[in-house]
Amino acid sequence: MMQPTAARVLDAESVDLYRDMVARLCADGFGKDHEAWERAGGMPAQVWRDAGEKGLLCVDLPEEAGGQGGSFLHAAVVIEELAVRGISGPCYSFIVHSDIVTPYIHQYGSEAVRATWLPRLARGEAIGAIAMTEPDAGSDLKAIKTTARRDAGGDWIINGAKTFITNGGIADLIIVVAKTSPEKGARGVSLFAVDGSTPGVRRGRHLEKLGMRACDTAELFFDDVRVPSAALLGEVDQGFGYLMSQLPRERLVIAIAALATAESVLRQTVDYVKQRKVFGRALAEFQNTSFTLAEFHAQTVVARTFLDDCTQRQARGQLDTVTAAIAKQQLTELLGKVVDACVQLHGGYGYMWEQPVTRAYADARVLRIFGGANEVMKEIVSRQLLA
Repeated sequence: MMQPTAARVLDAESVDLYRDMVARLCADGFGKDHEAWERAGGMPAQVWRDAGEKGLLCVDLPEEAGGQGGSFLHAAVVIEELAVRGISGPCYSFIVHSDIVTPYIHQYGSEAVRATWLPRLARGEAIGAIAMTEPDAGSDLKAIKTTARRDAGGDWIINGAKTFITNGGIADLIIVVAKTSPEKGARGVSLFAVDGSTPGVRRGRHLEKLGMRACDTAELFFDDVRVPSAALLGEVDQGFGYLMSQLPRERLVIAIAALATAESVLRQTVDYVKQRKVFGRALAEFQNTSFTLAEFHAQTVVARTFLDDCTQRQARGQLDTVTAAIAKQQLTELLGKVVDACVQLHGGYGYMWEQPVTRAYADARVLRIFGGANEVMKEIVSRQLLA
């Protein structure tokens, strides 16, 4: 029998206990309004506050900084338990908030910035977003056109436009990636912690997406946005290095969500084909069905061993850029194949939006794009391989 993700043990009793707690929260109805959130294109602010109160946000942020004081293994549990249940809105919105934005603030923010934002992020009283992608620049940092220039008084003035920003329409805190030394290309990038209520910050249109409809996604515009010198994260022109140091975690959490989803969709499909009758026989009795599911089950079992090793490495601070790129590329590609095959096995029902497999199919497609397109992941791997 296929073992559910929720029964898996990493290596610590505390992780098992935390998984049980998160699973109970989900069973008690967290995410019960997900269909309404999909129709609305985002989640109410109360969802974030509830998540903070229940310990689902900023899980591995130290307690002294306002977080839960857990490890990355605990953070991975939240992603898995949401992904395995198809609660994609919280899953991916929380990933941006807890696993991308919060580490930048914790590691590179000034004391004042950390004190202002970290406790609020952990409690869900403030929502975080990162504004990197632009209409003409995605993974290519040297193509970024948003600029930040320092005026005579020491403040920074930010101008530019961003797009495809998860949590962008509701974010209280926005990490803005901007050129501070345009002549240096990607090496002239800096990061800024910008309060979303700052004059000159404009929210563009709400973007309608193929999937992940419960995740708020928006355009952002910065028109002479003035921020104090303390808003600079780390040092001037060091943003490229900061981004590179955090990308392994970003890519790993995407891989974690991808594999949990693949495992879940496979289990759902196994149950479906046992019940569905075609030509007087259960669909599961056809060799094409059984071989297809057996092959993908084998691939997810192998992938699980690799991914758990990556997760352990990240928890120890040892996950390297290339291994993270492999995890992201391989597991998002695997998910794409799994959901496509499982939609096919569901027949016409697999094309109906009320079916979990249909939502998973729509949600899965972007995972091969964001966090760095999979073509970029291959470039990262090939550079090391051929060096």
